[in-house]
Amino acid sequence: MSGRGDGASPADVPATYADYASDREDPRFTDWLRAQSGDAWDDATAHEFVRELHDDTLDDAVFRRYLLQDYAFVETLVGVFGYAVGDAPTMDAKARLVDFLATVTSDEDDYFRRSFEALAVPEPRYEDPTLTASTAAFRDLLLRAAREGDYAETLAVLVPAEWVYLTWATDDGLATADGPDRFYLREWIELHAVPEFEAFVSWLRTELDREGAAASERRQAGLAELFCRTVDLEAAFFDAAYEGNHSPETPGTGGDR
Repeated sequence: MSGRGDGASPADVPATYADYASDREDPRFTDWLRAQSGDAWDDATAHEFVRELHDDTLDDAVFRRYLLQDYAFVETLVGVFGYAVGDAPTMDAKARLVDFLATVTSDEDDYFRRSFEALAVPEPRYEDPTLTASTAAFRDLLLRAAREGDYAETLAVLVPAEWVYLTWATDDGLATADGPDRFYLREWIELHAVPEFEAFVSWLRTELDREGAAASERRQAGLAELFCRTVDLEAAFFDAAYEGNHSPETPGTGGDR
Protein backbone atom coordinates (compact mmCIF):
# COMPACT_ATOMS: atom_id res chain seq x y z
CA MET A 1 0.00 0.00 0.00
CA SER A 2 1.55 3.26 -1.09
CA GLY A 3 0.12 5.55 1.58
CA ARG A 4 1.63 9.00 1.54
CA GLY A 5 4.78 7.66 -0.03
CA ASP A 6 7.31 9.70 1.96
CA GLY A 7 6.88 8.44 5.52
CA ALA A 8 5.87 11.88 6.75
CA SER A 9 3.18 12.52 9.31
CA PRO A 10 0.84 15.47 8.68
CA ALA A 11 2.71 17.52 11.30
CA ASP A 12 5.96 16.98 9.39
CA VAL A 13 4.62 18.24 6.07
CA PRO A 14 5.59 21.85 5.27
CA ALA A 15 2.59 24.16 5.31
CA THR A 16 3.52 25.75 1.99
CA TYR A 17 4.56 24.19 -1.29
CA ALA A 18 7.56 26.53 -1.47
CA ASP A 19 8.92 25.11 1.77
CA TYR A 20 8.15 21.57 0.65
CA ALA A 21 9.97 22.09 -2.66
CA SER A 22 12.96 23.92 -1.20
CA ASP A 23 14.83 20.79 -0.07
CA ARG A 24 13.69 18.34 -2.76
CA GLU A 25 15.47 17.67 -6.03
CA ASP A 26 12.36 16.97 -8.10
CA PRO A 27 9.38 18.24 -6.11
CA ARG A 28 5.86 17.57 -7.35
CA PHE A 29 2.92 19.67 -6.33
CA THR A 30 0.69 16.59 -6.25
CA ASP A 31 3.08 14.80 -3.87
CA TRP A 32 2.77 17.78 -1.52
CA LEU A 33 -1.02 17.62 -1.80
CA ARG A 34 -1.05 13.91 -1.00
CA ALA A 35 1.19 14.50 2.00
CA GLN A 36 -1.16 17.27 3.13
CA SER A 37 -4.05 14.78 3.18
CA GLY A 38 -2.28 12.82 5.91
CA ASP A 39 -3.91 9.68 7.28
CA ALA A 40 -7.03 10.28 5.20
CA TRP A 41 -5.10 9.03 2.16
CA ASP A 42 -4.51 5.69 3.86
CA ASP A 43 -8.12 5.62 5.08
CA ALA A 44 -9.33 5.87 1.50
CA THR A 45 -6.80 3.67 -0.30
CA ALA A 46 -6.74 0.83 2.25
CA HIS A 47 -10.35 1.03 3.37
CA GLU A 48 -12.21 -2.08 4.55
CA PHE A 49 -14.29 -1.80 1.38
CA VAL A 50 -11.35 -2.11 -1.01
CA ARG A 51 -9.75 -4.88 1.07
CA GLU A 52 -12.96 -6.91 0.93
CA LEU A 53 -13.34 -6.08 -2.74
CA HIS A 54 -9.93 -7.56 -3.54
CA ASP A 55 -10.50 -10.53 -1.21
CA ASP A 56 -13.88 -11.33 -2.79
CA THR A 57 -15.48 -11.14 0.67
CA LEU A 58 -17.50 -7.99 0.02
CA ASP A 59 -21.20 -8.52 0.71
CA ASP A 60 -23.36 -8.07 -2.38
CA ALA A 61 -25.68 -5.81 -0.39
CA VAL A 62 -22.78 -3.50 0.47
CA PHE A 63 -21.55 -3.41 -3.11
CA ARG A 64 -25.07 -2.83 -4.40
CA ARG A 65 -25.47 0.16 -2.14
CA TYR A 66 -22.05 1.47 -3.15
CA LEU A 67 -22.68 1.01 -6.86
CA LEU A 68 -26.01 2.84 -6.73
CA GLN A 69 -24.29 5.84 -5.16
CA ASP A 70 -21.31 5.69 -7.47
CA TYR A 71 -23.51 5.64 -10.56
CA ALA A 72 -25.22 8.80 -9.32
CA PHE A 73 -21.83 10.33 -8.58
CA VAL A 74 -20.41 9.50 -12.01
CA GLU A 75 -23.06 11.67 -13.65
CA THR A 76 -21.70 14.67 -11.76
CA LEU A 77 -18.11 13.61 -12.40
CA VAL A 78 -18.74 13.58 -16.15
CA GLY A 79 -20.13 17.11 -15.93
CA VAL A 80 -17.08 18.31 -14.01
CA PHE A 81 -14.77 16.78 -16.59
CA GLY A 82 -16.77 18.81 -19.08
CA TYR A 83 -15.78 21.97 -17.19
CA ALA A 84 -12.17 20.82 -17.35
CA VAL A 85 -12.43 20.39 -21.12
CA GLY A 86 -13.63 23.97 -21.44
CA ASP A 87 -10.89 25.35 -19.19
CA ALA A 88 -8.00 23.19 -20.43
CA PRO A 89 -5.20 25.39 -21.83
CA THR A 90 -4.34 23.35 -24.94
CA MET A 91 -6.11 21.31 -27.60
CA ASP A 92 -4.04 18.28 -26.57
CA ALA A 93 -5.31 18.58 -23.01
CA LYS A 94 -8.87 18.95 -24.21
CA ALA A 95 -8.47 15.84 -26.37
CA ARG A 96 -7.13 13.75 -23.46
CA LEU A 97 -10.09 14.74 -21.31
CA VAL A 98 -12.60 14.07 -24.07
CA ASP A 99 -11.10 10.62 -24.66
CA PHE A 100 -11.52 9.79 -20.99
CA LEU A 101 -15.10 11.00 -21.04
CA ALA A 102 -15.80 8.69 -23.96
CA THR A 103 -14.54 5.73 -21.92
CA VAL A 104 -16.64 6.62 -18.88
CA THR A 105 -19.82 7.12 -20.89
CA SER A 106 -19.41 3.91 -22.90
CA ASP A 107 -17.32 1.09 -21.41
CA GLU A 108 -17.89 2.07 -17.79
CA ASP A 109 -21.59 2.72 -18.29
CA ASP A 110 -21.93 -0.73 -19.84
CA TYR A 111 -20.23 -2.19 -16.77
CA PHE A 112 -22.71 -0.46 -14.46
CA ARG A 113 -25.73 -1.74 -16.36
CA ARG A 114 -24.50 -5.33 -16.49
CA SER A 115 -23.66 -5.22 -12.80
CA PHE A 116 -27.04 -3.79 -11.81
CA GLU A 117 -28.71 -6.58 -13.74
CA ALA A 118 -26.60 -9.22 -11.99
CA LEU A 119 -27.34 -7.62 -8.61
CA ALA A 120 -31.09 -7.52 -9.31
CA VAL A 121 -31.31 -3.73 -9.28
CA PRO A 122 -34.17 -2.51 -11.49
CA GLU A 123 -33.57 0.47 -13.76
CA PRO A 124 -35.80 2.94 -11.84
CA ARG A 125 -33.67 2.41 -8.74
CA TYR A 126 -30.32 3.16 -10.36
CA GLU A 127 -31.64 5.94 -12.55
CA ASP A 128 -33.02 7.87 -9.56
CA PRO A 129 -31.42 6.78 -6.27
CA THR A 130 -31.74 8.68 -3.02
CA LEU A 131 -28.31 10.15 -2.28
CA THR A 132 -26.45 9.49 0.94
CA ALA A 133 -25.02 12.49 2.78
CA SER A 134 -21.50 11.65 1.61
CA THR A 135 -22.57 11.38 -2.04
CA ALA A 136 -24.42 14.70 -1.87
CA ALA A 137 -21.42 16.37 -0.22
CA PHE A 138 -19.06 14.90 -2.80
CA ARG A 139 -21.18 16.08 -5.71
CA ASP A 140 -21.47 19.54 -4.18
CA LEU A 141 -17.70 19.79 -3.71
CA LEU A 142 -16.96 18.85 -7.33
CA LEU A 143 -19.54 21.24 -8.74
CA ARG A 144 -18.42 24.16 -6.58
CA ALA A 145 -14.78 23.61 -7.49
CA ALA A 146 -15.62 23.58 -11.20
CA ARG A 147 -18.13 26.45 -11.19
CA GLU A 148 -16.34 28.79 -8.79
CA GLY A 149 -12.76 27.98 -9.77
CA ASP A 150 -10.71 27.47 -12.89
CA TYR A 151 -8.74 24.62 -14.43
CA ALA A 152 -6.50 24.18 -11.39
CA GLU A 153 -9.42 24.00 -8.96
CA THR A 154 -11.20 21.43 -11.11
CA LEU A 155 -8.02 19.35 -11.28
CA ALA A 156 -7.64 19.60 -7.49
CA VAL A 157 -10.79 17.51 -7.06
CA LEU A 158 -10.46 15.30 -10.14
CA VAL A 159 -6.90 14.20 -9.42
CA PRO A 160 -7.57 12.71 -5.96
CA ALA A 161 -10.89 11.25 -7.09
CA GLU A 162 -9.07 9.23 -9.77
CA TRP A 163 -5.70 8.76 -8.04
CA VAL A 164 -7.26 7.13 -4.98
CA TYR A 165 -8.89 4.53 -7.22
CA LEU A 166 -5.71 3.85 -9.16
CA THR A 167 -3.84 3.40 -5.88
CA TRP A 168 -6.11 0.77 -4.34
CA ALA A 169 -6.71 -0.99 -7.67
CA THR A 170 -2.98 -1.47 -8.34
CA ASP A 171 -1.87 -2.16 -4.76
CA ASP A 172 0.14 -5.40 -4.75
CA GLY A 173 -0.52 -5.73 -1.04
CA LEU A 174 -4.27 -5.98 -1.67
CA ALA A 175 -4.30 -7.99 -4.88
CA THR A 176 -5.07 -11.71 -4.89
CA ALA A 177 -3.81 -14.24 -7.42
CA ASP A 178 -6.84 -14.45 -9.67
CA GLY A 179 -8.97 -11.60 -8.39
CA PRO A 180 -12.60 -11.93 -7.28
CA ASP A 181 -14.82 -14.56 -8.90
CA ARG A 182 -17.84 -12.26 -9.17
CA PHE A 183 -17.42 -10.38 -12.43
CA TYR A 184 -18.76 -7.10 -11.07
CA LEU A 185 -16.09 -7.05 -8.37
CA ARG A 186 -13.29 -8.27 -10.63
CA GLU A 187 -14.08 -5.84 -13.44
CA TRP A 188 -14.41 -2.91 -11.04
CA ILE A 189 -10.80 -3.49 -10.04
CA GLU A 190 -9.68 -4.07 -13.61
CA LEU A 191 -11.29 -0.86 -14.87
CA HIS A 192 -9.03 1.08 -12.51
CA ALA A 193 -5.89 -1.00 -12.97
CA VAL A 194 -5.45 -0.96 -16.75
CA PRO A 195 -2.40 0.84 -18.20
CA GLU A 196 -4.66 3.35 -19.98
CA PHE A 197 -6.18 4.52 -16.69
CA GLU A 198 -2.77 4.63 -15.02
CA ALA A 199 -1.43 6.77 -17.87
CA PHE A 200 -4.43 9.10 -17.65
CA VAL A 201 -4.03 9.61 -13.89
CA SER A 202 -0.31 10.25 -14.42
CA TRP A 203 -1.19 12.87 -17.03
CA LEU A 204 -3.78 14.49 -14.73
CA ARG A 205 -1.16 14.73 -12.01
CA THR A 206 1.29 16.36 -14.40
CA GLU A 207 -1.34 18.92 -15.34
CA LEU A 208 -1.99 19.77 -11.70
CA ASP A 209 1.75 19.78 -10.94
CA ARG A 210 2.22 22.52 -13.51
CA GLU A 211 -0.86 24.55 -12.58
CA GLY A 212 -0.25 24.26 -8.85
CA ALA A 213 3.44 25.12 -8.92
CA ALA A 214 2.65 28.31 -10.88
CA ALA A 215 -0.16 29.39 -8.53
CA SER A 216 0.14 31.95 -5.77
CA GLU A 217 0.69 30.69 -2.22
CA ARG A 218 -2.88 31.62 -1.31
CA ARG A 219 -4.28 29.74 -4.28
CA GLN A 220 -2.06 26.75 -3.53
CA ALA A 221 -3.58 26.60 -0.06
CA GLY A 222 -7.05 26.58 -1.61
CA LEU A 223 -6.07 23.77 -3.96
CA ALA A 224 -4.76 21.78 -1.01
CA GLU A 225 -8.05 22.28 0.82
CA LEU A 226 -10.00 20.97 -2.17
CA PHE A 227 -7.67 17.99 -2.59
CA CYS A 228 -7.82 17.02 1.09
CA ARG A 229 -11.58 17.39 1.28
CA THR A 230 -11.90 15.09 -1.74
CA VAL A 231 -9.76 12.43 -0.07
CA ASP A 232 -11.85 12.70 3.11
CA LEU A 233 -15.02 12.19 1.10
CA GLU A 234 -13.58 9.18 -0.72
CA ALA A 235 -13.24 7.41 2.63
CA ALA A 236 -16.69 8.60 3.73
CA PHE A 237 -18.15 7.28 0.48
CA PHE A 238 -16.87 3.80 1.30
CA ASP A 239 -18.07 4.10 4.90
CA ALA A 240 -21.60 4.85 3.71
CA ALA A 241 -21.82 1.55 1.84
CA TYR A 242 -21.93 -0.26 5.18
CA GLU A 243 -24.77 1.81 6.60
CA GLY A 244 -28.53 1.36 6.30
CA ASN A 245 -30.81 -1.26 4.81
CA HIS A 246 -29.28 -3.05 1.81
CA SER A 247 -32.19 -5.27 0.83
CA PRO A 248 -32.82 -5.23 -2.94
CA GLU A 249 -36.51 -5.91 -2.42
CA THR A 250 -37.45 -3.30 0.15
CA PRO A 251 -36.77 0.42 0.44
CA GLY A 252 -33.60 1.26 2.34
CA THR A 253 -32.41 4.30 4.20
CA GLY A 254 -29.98 6.90 2.99
CA GLY A 255 -29.79 5.85 -0.62
CA ASP A 256 -30.54 2.17 -1.23
CA ARG A 257 -34.13 2.51 -2.27
